[in-house]
Amino acid sequence: MTARLTLRADRLTKQARHFQSQVKTIAVVKNDGYNHGLEMVYKAFYKGGIRAFATTSLNEAVQLRKWNSTIFILLMDPNTDFETLRAYDITLTVSSFAYYERYRDELKSLSIQLVYKNDLNRLGFDRLDQMKTVLDDPQMHVTGLWTHFASADDFGVDRYEKEVRNWQALLLDLKDYLSDLDYIHAQNSASYLRSSLLPKHTHVRIGVALYGTRPYYSGLEDVAAEQAVTVQADVIELTPVSAGQSVGYSADYLVEKDTLIAVCDIGYGNGLLKGRKAFPVKIREKSYPIRVMMMSHVLVEVDRDVQIGDAVTFYDDDLRFDWFTKHGIGAFSQQMSSLNRQTFDVTVIE
Repeated sequence: MTARLTLRADRLTKQARHFQSQVKTIAVVKNDGYNHGLEMVYKAFYKGGIRAFATTSLNEAVQLRKWNSTIFILLMDPNTDFETLRAYDITLTVSSFAYYERYRDELKSLSIQLVYKNDLNRLGFDRLDQMKTVLDDPQMHVTGLWTHFASADDFGVDRYEKEVRNWQALLLDLKDYLSDLDYIHAQNSASYLRSSLLPKHTHVRIGVALYGTRPYYSGLEDVAAEQAVTVQADVIELTPVSAGQSVGYSADYLVEKDTLIAVCDIGYGNGLLKGRKAFPVKIREKSYPIRVMMMSHVLVEVDRDVQIGDAVTFYDDDLRFDWFTKHGIGAFSQQMSSLNRQTFDVTVIE
Protein backbone atom coordinates (compact mmCIF):
# COMPACT_ATOMS: atom_id res chain seq x y z
CA MET A 1 0.00 0.00 0.00
CA THR A 2 1.14 3.54 -0.75
CA ALA A 3 0.12 6.95 0.51
CA ARG A 4 -2.32 8.66 -1.84
CA LEU A 5 -2.56 12.21 -3.14
CA THR A 6 -5.81 13.14 -4.88
CA LEU A 7 -5.98 16.37 -6.90
CA ARG A 8 -9.29 17.91 -7.98
CA ALA A 9 -8.75 19.67 -11.31
CA ASP A 10 -12.50 20.24 -11.55
CA ARG A 11 -12.40 22.37 -8.41
CA LEU A 12 -9.51 24.43 -9.77
CA THR A 13 -11.56 25.13 -12.88
CA LYS A 14 -14.56 26.12 -10.78
CA GLN A 15 -12.49 28.55 -8.73
CA ALA A 16 -10.82 30.01 -11.82
CA ARG A 17 -14.22 30.61 -13.38
CA HIS A 18 -15.44 32.26 -10.17
CA PHE A 19 -12.62 34.80 -10.01
CA GLN A 20 -12.30 35.42 -13.73
CA SER A 21 -16.02 36.18 -13.93
CA GLN A 22 -15.50 38.97 -11.37
CA VAL A 23 -12.17 40.46 -12.41
CA LYS A 24 -9.38 39.88 -14.91
CA THR A 25 -7.15 37.38 -13.18
CA ILE A 26 -3.47 36.55 -13.47
CA ALA A 27 -3.04 33.02 -12.11
CA VAL A 28 0.15 32.44 -10.13
CA VAL A 29 1.41 28.97 -11.06
CA LYS A 30 4.95 29.07 -9.68
CA ASN A 31 6.67 26.07 -8.10
CA ASP A 32 4.97 23.53 -10.34
CA GLY A 33 1.56 25.06 -9.77
CA TYR A 34 1.95 25.16 -5.99
CA ASN A 35 3.03 21.51 -6.26
CA HIS A 36 -0.29 20.47 -7.82
CA GLY A 37 1.43 19.95 -11.18
CA LEU A 38 1.96 22.76 -13.68
CA GLU A 39 0.20 21.15 -16.61
CA MET A 40 -2.81 20.17 -14.53
CA VAL A 41 -3.31 23.65 -13.05
CA TYR A 42 -2.68 25.39 -16.39
CA LYS A 43 -5.35 23.29 -18.12
CA ALA A 44 -7.79 23.71 -15.24
CA PHE A 45 -7.35 27.48 -15.00
CA TYR A 46 -7.48 27.93 -18.77
CA LYS A 47 -10.69 25.90 -18.87
CA GLY A 48 -12.02 28.29 -16.23
CA GLY A 49 -11.38 31.27 -18.49
CA ILE A 50 -8.04 32.58 -17.25
CA ARG A 51 -5.71 33.79 -20.00
CA ALA A 52 -2.84 35.30 -17.97
CA PHE A 53 -0.27 33.39 -15.93
CA ALA A 54 2.70 34.28 -13.71
CA THR A 55 5.65 32.26 -12.45
CA THR A 56 9.15 32.81 -11.07
CA SER A 57 10.73 30.09 -13.23
CA LEU A 58 11.80 30.63 -16.83
CA ASN A 59 11.51 26.90 -17.48
CA GLU A 60 7.90 26.97 -16.34
CA ALA A 61 7.22 30.07 -18.44
CA VAL A 62 8.63 28.35 -21.52
CA GLN A 63 6.52 25.27 -20.87
CA LEU A 64 3.39 27.40 -20.60
CA ARG A 65 4.20 29.00 -23.94
CA LYS A 66 4.68 25.59 -25.55
CA TRP A 67 1.19 24.69 -24.45
CA ASN A 68 -0.37 27.92 -25.69
CA SER A 69 0.88 30.57 -28.10
CA THR A 70 -1.60 33.28 -27.14
CA ILE A 71 -1.73 33.49 -23.32
CA PHE A 72 0.02 36.25 -21.38
CA ILE A 73 3.00 34.98 -19.36
CA LEU A 74 4.80 37.08 -16.75
CA LEU A 75 8.17 36.04 -15.36
CA MET A 76 8.12 37.63 -11.92
CA ASP A 77 11.84 37.21 -11.22
CA PRO A 78 14.57 38.94 -13.23
CA ASN A 79 16.46 36.83 -15.74
CA THR A 80 19.30 37.27 -18.21
CA ASP A 81 18.44 34.58 -20.76
CA PHE A 82 17.14 37.25 -23.09
CA GLU A 83 17.26 35.01 -26.16
CA THR A 84 14.83 32.54 -24.61
CA LEU A 85 12.58 35.30 -23.28
CA ARG A 86 12.41 36.80 -26.75
CA ALA A 87 11.91 33.48 -28.55
CA TYR A 88 8.99 32.48 -26.33
CA ASP A 89 7.39 35.92 -25.98
CA ILE A 90 7.62 36.01 -22.20
CA THR A 91 7.11 39.30 -20.37
CA LEU A 92 10.02 40.01 -18.05
CA THR A 93 9.99 41.79 -14.71
CA VAL A 94 12.60 44.55 -14.46
CA SER A 95 13.50 44.38 -10.81
CA SER A 96 15.59 47.52 -10.25
CA PHE A 97 17.09 50.56 -11.90
CA ALA A 98 20.54 48.96 -11.68
CA TYR A 99 19.23 45.95 -13.62
CA TYR A 100 17.74 48.28 -16.26
CA GLU A 101 20.99 50.21 -16.64
CA ARG A 102 23.09 47.07 -16.94
CA TYR A 103 20.86 45.25 -19.46
CA ARG A 104 19.17 48.11 -21.30
CA ASP A 105 20.38 47.00 -24.74
CA GLU A 106 19.14 43.44 -24.22
CA LEU A 107 15.76 44.69 -22.95
CA LYS A 108 14.96 46.72 -26.06
CA SER A 109 13.08 44.01 -27.92
CA LEU A 110 11.27 42.52 -24.92
CA SER A 111 7.95 43.13 -23.23
CA ILE A 112 8.73 44.25 -19.69
CA GLN A 113 6.96 45.21 -16.48
CA LEU A 114 8.32 47.28 -13.60
CA VAL A 115 7.92 46.08 -10.03
CA TYR A 116 7.71 48.49 -7.09
CA LYS A 117 9.52 47.34 -3.93
CA ASN A 118 7.02 48.61 -1.36
CA ASP A 119 7.44 47.34 2.21
CA LEU A 120 8.23 43.78 1.18
CA ASN A 121 11.78 44.96 0.38
CA ARG A 122 12.43 42.00 -1.87
CA LEU A 123 12.63 43.09 -5.50
CA GLY A 124 11.73 46.36 -7.11
CA PHE A 125 12.19 50.05 -7.73
CA ASP A 126 11.95 52.37 -4.76
CA ARG A 127 12.35 55.75 -6.52
CA LEU A 128 9.73 57.44 -8.65
CA ASP A 129 12.25 59.27 -10.82
CA GLN A 130 13.96 56.05 -11.79
CA MET A 131 10.67 54.42 -12.77
CA LYS A 132 9.85 57.46 -14.90
CA THR A 133 13.22 57.20 -16.61
CA VAL A 134 12.39 53.68 -17.76
CA LEU A 135 8.82 54.58 -18.71
CA ASP A 136 10.10 57.56 -20.74
CA ASP A 137 12.71 55.47 -22.55
CA PRO A 138 11.41 55.11 -26.14
CA GLN A 139 13.39 51.88 -26.52
CA MET A 140 11.51 50.15 -23.70
CA HIS A 141 8.24 48.30 -24.27
CA VAL A 142 6.70 48.59 -20.80
CA THR A 143 3.35 46.82 -20.57
CA GLY A 144 2.68 46.97 -16.85
CA LEU A 145 3.43 47.88 -13.26
CA TRP A 146 3.06 45.66 -10.25
CA THR A 147 3.89 45.25 -6.58
CA HIS A 148 3.13 42.82 -3.81
CA PHE A 149 1.31 43.50 -0.54
CA ALA A 150 3.35 41.58 2.03
CA SER A 151 0.88 42.17 4.88
CA ALA A 152 -2.49 41.65 3.22
CA ASP A 153 -3.35 38.77 5.53
CA ASP A 154 -2.25 40.58 8.71
CA PHE A 155 -4.95 42.04 10.92
CA GLY A 156 -4.81 44.24 14.00
CA VAL A 157 -1.96 46.31 12.54
CA ASP A 158 -1.87 48.98 9.85
CA ARG A 159 0.90 47.49 7.68
CA TYR A 160 -1.41 46.49 4.84
CA GLU A 161 -3.12 49.88 4.75
CA LYS A 162 0.31 51.54 4.63
CA GLU A 163 1.36 49.35 1.70
CA VAL A 164 -1.81 50.22 -0.18
CA ARG A 165 -1.29 53.94 0.48
CA ASN A 166 2.30 53.75 -0.75
CA TRP A 167 1.24 52.01 -3.95
CA GLN A 168 -1.75 54.23 -4.64
CA ALA A 169 0.40 57.32 -4.15
CA LEU A 170 2.88 55.94 -6.66
CA LEU A 171 0.13 55.27 -9.19
CA LEU A 172 -1.15 58.81 -8.72
CA ASP A 173 2.33 60.16 -9.43
CA LEU A 174 2.45 57.97 -12.56
CA LYS A 175 -1.08 58.79 -13.70
CA ASP A 176 0.09 60.14 -17.07
CA TYR A 177 1.56 56.74 -17.94
CA LEU A 178 -1.23 54.42 -16.82
CA SER A 179 -3.43 54.64 -19.90
CA ASP A 180 -0.62 53.14 -21.98
CA LEU A 181 -0.26 50.09 -19.75
CA ASP A 182 -2.20 46.87 -20.19
CA TYR A 183 -1.44 45.45 -16.75
CA ILE A 184 -1.53 47.15 -13.36
CA HIS A 185 -1.69 44.53 -10.63
CA ALA A 186 -0.79 44.28 -6.97
CA GLN A 187 -3.49 42.29 -5.23
CA ASN A 188 -2.97 38.76 -4.04
CA SER A 189 -5.81 36.60 -2.76
CA ALA A 190 -5.96 38.22 0.68
CA SER A 191 -5.93 41.76 -0.67
CA TYR A 192 -8.65 41.10 -3.21
CA LEU A 193 -10.92 39.40 -0.68
CA ARG A 194 -10.39 42.28 1.77
CA SER A 195 -10.61 45.22 -0.62
CA SER A 196 -12.13 44.12 -3.95
CA LEU A 197 -10.37 45.54 -7.01
CA LEU A 198 -8.41 48.63 -6.05
CA PRO A 199 -8.67 51.85 -8.12
CA LYS A 200 -6.50 52.09 -11.23
CA HIS A 201 -5.91 48.34 -11.32
CA THR A 202 -6.56 46.20 -14.39
CA HIS A 203 -6.01 42.72 -12.90
CA VAL A 204 -5.63 40.77 -9.68
CA ARG A 205 -2.74 38.34 -9.32
CA ILE A 206 -4.06 35.40 -7.34
CA GLY A 207 -2.41 32.29 -6.01
CA VAL A 208 -3.78 30.49 -2.97
CA ALA A 209 -7.46 31.27 -3.46
CA LEU A 210 -7.40 29.72 -6.93
CA TYR A 211 -6.24 26.51 -5.29
CA GLY A 212 -9.24 26.48 -2.97
CA THR A 213 -7.51 27.75 0.14
CA ARG A 214 -8.53 30.79 2.18
CA PRO A 215 -5.62 33.24 2.47
CA TYR A 216 -6.71 33.95 6.02
CA TYR A 217 -9.23 32.04 8.10
CA SER A 218 -11.02 34.27 10.60
CA GLY A 219 -13.89 36.05 8.89
CA LEU A 220 -13.79 33.83 5.80
CA GLU A 221 -15.28 30.66 7.27
CA ASP A 222 -18.32 30.99 5.02
CA VAL A 223 -16.41 31.90 1.85
CA ALA A 224 -16.75 29.14 -0.72
CA ALA A 225 -13.31 27.60 -1.09
CA GLU A 226 -13.10 24.00 -2.20
CA GLN A 227 -9.73 22.53 -1.37
CA ALA A 228 -8.35 20.62 -4.33
CA VAL A 229 -6.16 18.22 -2.35
CA THR A 230 -6.76 15.07 -0.31
CA VAL A 231 -3.89 13.22 1.38
CA GLN A 232 -4.49 9.72 2.70
CA ALA A 233 -2.56 6.67 3.84
CA ASP A 234 -3.57 3.25 5.13
CA VAL A 235 -3.43 1.38 8.39
CA ILE A 236 -0.88 -1.33 7.63
CA GLU A 237 -0.65 -2.80 11.14
CA LEU A 238 -2.34 -2.62 14.53
CA THR A 239 0.07 -2.93 17.43
CA PRO A 240 -1.06 -3.38 21.06
CA VAL A 241 1.24 -1.54 23.47
CA SER A 242 1.10 -2.07 27.23
CA ALA A 243 1.08 0.72 29.77
CA GLY A 244 4.58 1.89 30.60
CA GLN A 245 6.04 0.93 27.22
CA SER A 246 7.10 3.41 24.56
CA VAL A 247 6.66 3.72 20.81
CA GLY A 248 8.87 5.32 18.20
CA TYR A 249 12.58 6.03 18.01
CA SER A 250 14.28 7.06 21.24
CA ALA A 251 11.10 6.27 23.19
CA ASP A 252 9.37 9.16 21.45
CA TYR A 253 5.99 8.54 23.11
CA LEU A 254 5.44 6.88 26.49
CA VAL A 255 2.17 4.97 26.73
CA GLU A 256 0.37 5.60 30.04
CA LYS A 257 -2.33 2.94 29.59
CA ASP A 258 -2.84 -0.14 27.44
CA THR A 259 -3.12 1.31 23.96
CA LEU A 260 -3.74 0.19 20.39
CA ILE A 261 -1.41 1.83 17.85
CA ALA A 262 -2.22 2.03 14.16
CA VAL A 263 0.85 2.05 11.93
CA CYS A 264 0.23 4.20 8.83
CA ASP A 265 2.32 4.10 5.63
CA ILE A 266 3.20 7.79 5.43
CA GLY A 267 5.64 10.12 7.18
CA TYR A 268 7.76 13.21 6.87
CA GLY A 269 9.55 11.48 3.99
CA ASN A 270 6.34 12.06 2.05
CA GLY A 271 6.62 15.71 2.95
CA LEU A 272 4.30 15.99 5.93
CA LEU A 273 5.41 18.90 8.07
CA LYS A 274 6.26 17.79 11.58
CA GLY A 275 3.81 20.32 12.99
CA ARG A 276 1.03 18.18 11.54
CA LYS A 277 1.73 15.73 14.36
CA ALA A 278 -0.02 18.03 16.86
CA PHE A 279 -3.42 17.53 15.22
CA PRO A 280 -5.56 14.43 14.71
CA VAL A 281 -6.17 12.38 11.61
CA LYS A 282 -9.49 10.95 10.47
CA ILE A 283 -10.26 7.23 10.26
CA ARG A 284 -13.80 6.05 9.53
CA GLU A 285 -14.99 9.66 10.04
CA LYS A 286 -13.62 9.71 13.60
CA SER A 287 -10.66 11.71 14.92
CA TYR A 288 -7.59 9.98 16.37
CA PRO A 289 -4.39 11.55 17.74
CA ILE A 290 -0.98 11.17 16.13
CA ARG A 291 1.57 9.98 18.68
CA VAL A 292 4.73 9.54 16.57
CA MET A 293 5.81 10.78 13.16
CA MET A 294 8.73 9.07 11.43
CA MET A 295 10.19 9.22 7.95
CA SER A 296 8.02 6.43 6.52
CA HIS A 297 5.41 5.85 9.20
CA VAL A 298 2.97 7.70 11.40
CA LEU A 299 1.77 6.03 14.60
CA VAL A 300 -1.78 6.87 15.65
CA GLU A 301 -3.53 5.95 18.88
CA VAL A 302 -6.81 4.25 17.92
CA ASP A 303 -9.56 2.05 19.30
CA ARG A 304 -11.06 -1.30 18.28
CA ASP A 305 -13.22 0.33 15.60
CA VAL A 306 -10.12 0.70 13.41
CA GLN A 307 -9.02 -2.16 11.18
CA ILE A 308 -6.00 -2.94 9.05
CA GLY A 309 -6.57 -1.47 5.59
CA ASP A 310 -8.61 1.51 6.79
CA ALA A 311 -7.92 4.83 5.09
CA VAL A 312 -6.22 7.46 7.24
CA THR A 313 -6.92 11.04 6.16
CA PHE A 314 -4.45 13.87 6.78
CA TYR A 315 -5.94 16.54 4.48
CA ASP A 316 -9.39 16.81 2.93
CA ASP A 317 -12.47 19.04 2.97
CA ASP A 318 -12.65 18.76 6.76
CA LEU A 319 -8.92 18.80 7.48
CA ARG A 320 -8.07 21.95 5.55
CA PHE A 321 -4.73 23.59 4.84
CA ASP A 322 -6.09 26.99 5.87
CA TRP A 323 -7.33 25.70 9.24
CA PHE A 324 -3.89 24.26 9.94
CA THR A 325 -2.32 27.56 8.86
CA LYS A 326 -4.47 29.37 11.39
CA HIS A 327 -3.22 26.97 14.06
CA GLY A 328 0.45 27.50 13.31
CA ILE A 329 1.60 24.63 11.10
CA GLY A 330 2.62 26.92 8.23
CA ALA A 331 1.22 28.71 5.24
CA PHE A 332 -0.73 26.78 2.61
CA SER A 333 2.17 27.13 0.20
CA GLN A 334 4.52 25.70 2.82
CA GLN A 335 2.30 22.72 3.63
CA MET A 336 1.51 21.96 -0.02
CA SER A 337 4.96 22.49 -1.50
CA SER A 338 6.51 20.22 1.12
CA LEU A 339 4.60 17.20 -0.18
CA ASN A 340 6.87 14.87 -2.14
CA ARG A 341 4.58 13.88 -4.99
CA GLN A 342 6.96 11.15 -6.18
CA THR A 343 6.25 9.20 -3.00
CA PHE A 344 2.47 9.17 -3.53
CA ASP A 345 0.04 7.38 -5.77
CA VAL A 346 -1.37 10.47 -7.49
CA THR A 347 -4.93 10.63 -8.85
CA VAL A 348 -6.25 13.64 -10.80
CA ILE A 349 -10.02 14.10 -10.95
CA GLU A 350 -10.94 16.10 -14.05
